[in-house]
Amino acid sequence: MPIKSLIRTIPHYPKQGIMFRDITTLLKDPIGLRVVIDELAKRYADMKIDKVVGIESRGFIIGAPLAYLLGVGFVPIRKPGKLPAETIGHDYELEYGRDRVEIHTDAISSGERVLLVDDLIATGGTAEAAASLIEKIGGEIVECAFVIDLPDVGGRKCLEKHGYKVFALCEFEGD
Repeated sequence: MPIKSLIRTIPHYPKQGIMFRDITTLLKDPIGLRVVIDELAKRYADMKIDKVVGIESRGFIIGAPLAYLLGVGFVPIRKPGKLPAETIGHDYELEYGRDRVEIHTDAISSGERVLLVDDLIATGGTAEAAASLIEKIGGEIVECAFVIDLPDVGGRKCLEKHGYKVFALCEFEGD
């Protein structure tokens, strides 16, 4: 089943000129959701992953069932003030300002092999910030996995420039 056909495009959201790729239509489809999780699980089954880290919030939806199938723990990376124990954070630039993500300082042990997961890679800023946090607390990024890559926006190239391997189940070119 081509998962790309289950992803809805919403023109001019959240602002004029943006073609928003909405995965809620993919997630509500029981076969589409199963294909996404199963394809990722198949890819990472033999890669010795210790933890799956999901980026708030859609990375949680993909990352938690993937961690379950891989038989490993799941770690959330969240927006500021959402995690209750001691955290470290990373600020990063957005096209329209700044943002920050945080992780618990005890979420990953030194040397653990980590799969970073989110729904979409666009500019790569959030994923790069998340990867930096994982490395700061001792994790080793095995790969950054996404449902969707927007190659023309440059996020994959940004992550690869920093030495990260990137995988996506599908691409939407031109926006």
